Amino acid sequence: MSTTDLLTRAARIAAEHRETVADRPVQPDVDPTALAEAFGGALPAGPTPPEEVVERLAAAARPGLMGTVGPRYFGFVIGGASPASTAADVLTTGWDQCAYSPALSPAAAAAERAAARWLTDLLGLPAGVSTGFVTGAQAANTVGLATGRTKVLADAGWDVARDGLFGAPPIRVVASEERHATIDRALRLLGLGTAGVEPVAADANGAIDVAALETVLAAGAGPTIVALQLGNVNTGACDDLLAAIPLARAHGAWVHVDGAFGLWAAASPSLAHLTAGLEHADSWGVDAHKWLNVPYDSGLVFCADPDLHAATMSYSAAYLTGSGATGDYVLGDLTAESSRRARGFAVWAALLELGSGGVAALVDRCCALARRMADRLAEGGASIHNDIVLNQVLVGFDDLSRTDEILRRVQREGTCWVGGTTWRGRRLIRVSVSNATTTEADIDRSAEAILRAVAAR
Repeated sequence: MSTTDLLTRAARIAAEHRETVADRPVQPDVDPTALAEAFGGALPAGPTPPEEVVERLAAAARPGLMGTVGPRYFGFVIGGASPASTAADVLTTGWDQCAYSPALSPAAAAAERAAARWLTDLLGLPAGVSTGFVTGAQAANTVGLATGRTKVLADAGWDVARDGLFGAPPIRVVASEERHATIDRALRLLGLGTAGVEPVAADANGAIDVAALETVLAAGAGPTIVALQLGNVNTGACDDLLAAIPLARAHGAWVHVDGAFGLWAAASPSLAHLTAGLEHADSWGVDAHKWLNVPYDSGLVFCADPDLHAATMSYSAAYLTGSGATGDYVLGDLTAESSRRARGFAVWAALLELGSGGVAALVDRCCALARRMADRLAEGGASIHNDIVLNQVLVGFDDLSRTDEILRRVQREGTCWVGGTTWRGRRLIRVSVSNATTTEADIDRSAEAILRAVAAR
């Protein structure tokens, strides 16, 4: 089989999955033992023809594929990859470009720079911010906080890149009690630790309490990083950046905004008020594989000081062409990986496919569908435990001890997939609406399935 025929066959298998996913149970009824056996066995001593490899892979994987790309997957915040971005990702794989620098791929570098400019405008970020194409919000938060660590220690007269953290002035990390867990993991990875976090109380819907933030900031001194959030992972709540950032500035703090999915609200004229003031922060993180509906894995980190960003993340070696810590940096200088996939092609394609109005419409539609889900479930006797400001819905029924049982029934039945969470001590169903293909009919059908699971005994 020729390379053309092989890749065409693989594309057809992928397309078949995409075209039929809405008609199949979201969670497959899979036998884990059979799945392991399909992939298992001894490694052959000799080669296997590529066409046989593709067929065996498809046959082995098919029974265990989740319908995450489909319209009724509401677990976590996962957007189904759009047609153009999926096709672009297929091309990306075929082209097999390393996106470290223009010397490795002029096309990958040009696509990333173009997509970065579009994103800067779309999200209302300051002109001239640097953009790093990373794997996801964990990497974005880590890069943003690392850059902040460099800055606040430099302001205190300490060169962390040269001298490390032993003997360095302690860094205060001020963050909401409702921060995402990736902030804590980033602090572990950066040697700052989680014990040094000074938690700030949150309001009833999970946004940071600005008065409490002012109190916490005033209670200490020294190098300070403030981590704020757009899009609470449970409720979708957004911190009041317009009020919080000036307080942080008054204490000389670096401000990082974790906007894994909530930052996309800035692209919507009807929701941009939730992100007001974001341009005054120092760094921002967001996922493209969430609301932009780009294939996994695709995240972005932005920094208001490109030279500092590059100085924090870059390295040099005699064989590397075009890298530099200041001034003439390449996009590979802005991430922790040199050997990295050309993620910018799919991001560029998704933005071109949608346009600014399409991104806004996608965000607005998901939020409207989340409200519809809440209404349908409430009509069926559910209690809604959050103010629905974006695409997140927290759902409970009379006996919260049954939540996990209800979840298992919903997932096994297969109409939709929703996950569980614990919010303020209550075990709840968490619905995240992030897929561009989800319709009102999908919401109604899914709500009915959840209510059937509740009624079952």
